[in-house]
Amino acid sequence: MDNRTRAGGAALSLLATSSLIIAIAGCSQDQSSEEVESIATYEIASPPPPVSPAPPGVVAEMASVDMAMAPPPARWAAPHIPGDAYPMPPEDRERYAGEEVSPIKLVAAEPVSTFSVDVDTGAYANARRFLTMGQLPPRGAVRTEEMINYFRYDYALPEDRSKPFSVTLDAAESPWNPQAKLIRVGLRGYDLPRDERPAANLVFLVDVSGSMNSPDKLPLVKRALSGLASEMSGKDKVSIVVYAGRTAVVLEPTSNSAKVRAALSRLEAGGSTAGAAGLQLAYDMARQGFIKGGVNRVILATDGDFNVGMSDTDRLIEMIEKQRDSGVTLTTLGFGTGNYNEAMMEQIANHGNGNYAYIDSALEAKKVLHEEMSSTLFTIAKDVKIQVEFNPATVSQYRLIGYENRALREEDFNNDAVDAGDIGAGHQVTAIYEVIPAGNKGWISDRRYGAEAGSPAASRADEAAFVQLRYKLPDGSKSKLIQYRLPAAALQTRRQPQGDFAFAAAVAAYGQKLRGDELLKGFSWEDVVSLAGRQRDYYRQEFVELARTAEAQM
Repeated sequence: MDNRTRAGGAALSLLATSSLIIAIAGCSQDQSSEEVESIATYEIASPPPPVSPAPPGVVAEMASVDMAMAPPPARWAAPHIPGDAYPMPPEDRERYAGEEVSPIKLVAAEPVSTFSVDVDTGAYANARRFLTMGQLPPRGAVRTEEMINYFRYDYALPEDRSKPFSVTLDAAESPWNPQAKLIRVGLRGYDLPRDERPAANLVFLVDVSGSMNSPDKLPLVKRALSGLASEMSGKDKVSIVVYAGRTAVVLEPTSNSAKVRAALSRLEAGGSTAGAAGLQLAYDMARQGFIKGGVNRVILATDGDFNVGMSDTDRLIEMIEKQRDSGVTLTTLGFGTGNYNEAMMEQIANHGNGNYAYIDSALEAKKVLHEEMSSTLFTIAKDVKIQVEFNPATVSQYRLIGYENRALREEDFNNDAVDAGDIGAGHQVTAIYEVIPAGNKGWISDRRYGAEAGSPAASRADEAAFVQLRYKLPDGSKSKLIQYRLPAAALQTRRQPQGDFAFAAAVAAYGQKLRGDELLKGFSWEDVVSLAGRQRDYYRQEFVELARTAEAQM
């Protein structure tokens, strides 16, 4: 029995709902010509636990047919594939573009931290795949922010849709460094009821090349996209484009989900991989069926192994940036092992104003394309940027945990021409800073000629940080601004993270340990498990088991 099965078995019989008060750090406002809003206190209901999943496994039905969609012959069922894990092929050609762990910043020299939000979750599922195969993931495959954002937290809903997301600020003592504090910034988008969803024009772009001929690739793609097709309403349209050595439209736009599922079931793998040509054709189809005021999105399902035509990631990004200006966005779904090009998948989704997920099981497909469909498809805020300015009178050093490839220049924050991440309906975003309060021993020794905190900082000694967010509405071109202050008193706490904050900190430590972060000192895997605490949610229980598995691989 694997770790996911043990965790799932413990979770199946547990259901719980609760009502709780989230008190968010309220602060006074600066008045300006721009829209400035403050934090409030909300009463919300915690999200229900996930539906008890069926035992993992993939059952694929396939039929022989060429890419021109010849009439299908009799169908046959492939053998049941037990479990979620697939053996790594002998030749490992997987590609990652990991960056170095974020460095420590001295507030006196660099008080401002600016970054784009990230709602991708692919790094968590991909790391899980490695661990279930008995291997540690490559450090370049680990992006800690995607691991934190894989989970949902008890953030308040927005009061109304005039501001599409709520903002939570809180602080606690760092579990691995008694000299430091953790500051959490949490965003939660408003929910979008099914009857209020805009019409969707979706193009499924499916890789049917020879490299997809594996149980964890094309059969799983077909199952995942068939599930998404079943979620579509009568006002939505789906078309299907495939590519191998050549490209083809195998299904014209239709609102008939049965036709979509039938077309998917008749796909088979073979040939080389002309991915760039497939992307171009998919964008053409999306523009052909464009719905003004609706969702127009290409959903690419592949292992990312482009080997015919344009395959350079930088050139692909240039092409996709031009396409997104037309209003068509891109979501990438990664599959498989051995030749998986995660570096390309994650980056083109970021530049295509979409999101990236890795699908390692039918259960993950259900989570991404069913349970989280609204956040995957329906954007409620775009170009969302966060900027935190620390007060040198109260904070001496800091580091942002994760978000290495989402960093922006300080001047990018006010520049509406600079692209940033989008937030979908119901999406959540969490960022965690580790900071050293002034007077505490930091990671970096005091400088001999360090400047004293200036009078402007000292005059605001009751503030620890000034937090600003910019965003645009989906149809807007000018950003809106919201501002908050984190009071200095928040950093005087000696309380360890509790509840949701403790779990988020545990996931942050998990990601950083997988990255080899030396600043975690002696914080052990058992400490990660202890900090996560007892969990009733299936995915959180699975996380605890993965942390134990990682310890066994070290």
